[in-house]
Amino acid sequence: MGVKGNAILGLITLAAFIGCGLMAQAQESQVDYDGFVDLSAEISDYRSSRLVDLDTFNEMKTDSDTIILDTRSAEAYRMGHIDGAAHLNFSDFTDDKLAQLIPSKDTRILIYCNNNFTDNVAPVPVKRIELALNVPTFINLYGYGYENIYELDGAYPLAEPAIHWVGEVSPL
Repeated sequence: MGVKGNAILGLITLAAFIGCGLMAQAQESQVDYDGFVDLSAEISDYRSSRLVDLDTFNEMKTDSDTIILDTRSAEAYRMGHIDGAAHLNFSDFTDDKLAQLIPSKDTRILIYCNNNFTDNVAPVPVKRIELALNVPTFINLYGYGYENIYELDGAYPLAEPAIHWVGEVSPL
């Protein structure tokens, strides 16, 4: 094989290596289930220590360095939410969107979900207890570097005056 043939063979070989590298890179997963499980286990006790009753939740929300975060769907939020809650759909969590909504990683964040309410009506139909949105919300916020998180503990009727619910309630 001459110089020209060797050059062509060299280019083909180089293209093949680049192609294999790109394919390998494209096949790398951007999902780390084991990492999520490890993070969940790491913060289990921490999360338990951050559960607060309704009176404490309401006391905390009066602090100007506190945000109430509602991560339910935009439709559920529009239908009703705790007065003063900001909204960011859980599925929209990214570093940038969280940073736009939450002024600092030190900001106190209060979270709640459908399972904090006993009514089982729209916009708060009760979810399976092991799949309540509070849990992944807490884990994800922590994973994004927000550690000053508190979660409403217990379940209350929407008509409870201390809930400060704004919006409508509809039968399912």
